[in-house]
Amino acid sequence: MNGGVNGVALAVFIFFFVAVTVMGFLAARWRAAENANNLDEWGLGGRSFGTWITWFLLGGDLYTAYTFVAVPAAIYATGAAGFFAVPYTILVYPLIFTFLPRLWSVSHKHGYVTTSDFVRGRFGSKGLSLAVAITGILATMPYIALQLVGIQAVLDVMGVGGGENTNWFIKDLPLLIAFGVLAAYTYSSGLRAPALIAFVKDTLIYIVIAVAIIYIPIKLGGFDDIFSAANDKFTKAGAGGLAPPAEGQWAYGTLALGSALALFMYPHSITATLSSRSREVIRRNTTILPLYSLMLGLLALLGFMAIAAGVTVENGQLAIPQLFEDMFPDWFTGVAFAAIGIGALVPAAIMSIAAANLFTRNIYKDFLRPNATAEEETKVSKLVSLLVKVGALIFVLGMDKTVAINFQLLGGIWILQTFPALVGGLFTRWFHRWALLAGWAVGMVYGTWKAYDTPSGTQKHFGNTADVPGIGEIGYIGLTAFVLNVVVTVVLTLILRAVKAPDGVDETSSADYKADAGDPGVQTDLPPATAGAPGGH
Repeated sequence: MNGGVNGVALAVFIFFFVAVTVMGFLAARWRAAENANNLDEWGLGGRSFGTWITWFLLGGDLYTAYTFVAVPAAIYATGAAGFFAVPYTILVYPLIFTFLPRLWSVSHKHGYVTTSDFVRGRFGSKGLSLAVAITGILATMPYIALQLVGIQAVLDVMGVGGGENTNWFIKDLPLLIAFGVLAAYTYSSGLRAPALIAFVKDTLIYIVIAVAIIYIPIKLGGFDDIFSAANDKFTKAGAGGLAPPAEGQWAYGTLALGSALALFMYPHSITATLSSRSREVIRRNTTILPLYSLMLGLLALLGFMAIAAGVTVENGQLAIPQLFEDMFPDWFTGVAFAAIGIGALVPAAIMSIAAANLFTRNIYKDFLRPNATAEEETKVSKLVSLLVKVGALIFVLGMDKTVAINFQLLGGIWILQTFPALVGGLFTRWFHRWALLAGWAVGMVYGTWKAYDTPSGTQKHFGNTADVPGIGEIGYIGLTAFVLNVVVTVVLTLILRAVKAPDGVDETSSADYKADAGDPGVQTDLPPATAGAPGGH
């Protein structure tokens, strides 16, 4: 790394950071309703976002600072095996086209704010709803922490905060400031803040990638030299070259498939989805979101460029920030770092809101305060969103960064176990609530135990690929746990149906899953200023 602080890059970074901070606070007035003291307004932006706002929000939600840093870092460390993120984002969009519009419709009809709201209403089970809520919160916490890791990586490369021997408070002060700003405007503006900032974040990312994919190869002699240098590195390391060896192909495929199934199980993905103003907005977004996959493929190539540029770092997460520092003029380095930093703020805000909504609706209201008013729900969610971010900050400051990454991977295994209840429930009522709960428990226990028992690349525990029982191949632990989950659910459902075990009450009807805004009986109680606002502009 370069010594000292990159003053020009830091100045540009601060400029963009201040700009989005101002936008974050002003967002409270953007499409503001007369009464903002309800979760529809604070937690879902009034359910009023149109196609483009939803597109930027979902993009800001799914393609995070961690994506910007970790995907090319995986390529830098492992070669083409790190490209699994590209096919899984391609797989996911046809998948969500089949079920997200149904989820939006039934949620809009009944006023559901979270996936657990739907599960409770569909299966008449607060226990199953609680399991989904707890899983969502647990899986989201390390994800928020990794956004802070992304900011910290940028600050480290810029030289902000001093060296390892610096007083801990001075060293972490920039991150504490960034956290404080994020917490303040999320508390004030709710989901409107990340929705507005997402425009800046995605624009910067597209600009940086477009420049990087042209400018850096020119400086390095072209893609032939880049791929040749990367191939030489992995050949010398005994990896056989760029492509993963034959024994790694099963792991590659299952990791891509399992990740695709899990991506829209995360609470923040659903929060962004339910903020849309119509069913058609969701359908359109599933067709244009693949543009982000194109961007991701180009982004992944930066890992090979870092190899060709001779970037050497002890922490692989610093490889891409260091590449930008070495290759770009100082002013554009600041732009690139701002893209990563803002790319952390947007998803971290949405994730904290989503986790807070789960706690408020499906723990606090369902079990602690059944008579809580809409205003009380909003106050609780605001406070919990702060606590979630504090927890993530403590996690980042108190633990090794590789541990945060491993826990995020564990979170992916966990959240996948909610798929049968959520997606299965959107299409059929056949699964029994007790069977779904048992299947969830088996998947969670097996996935956690197997991950703990499997070494990762940096730790003795919490790997994400291991032997698949009965097959003899190395596969994604989350997908194996998911298969066990489904098998247990199906078998127990057959048994429970046979013995006529009591079923919960389904408060939904078949027509609810195709309802759209404006249909008879669909909730349209948004204040006039919000309900009448044109979406997507």
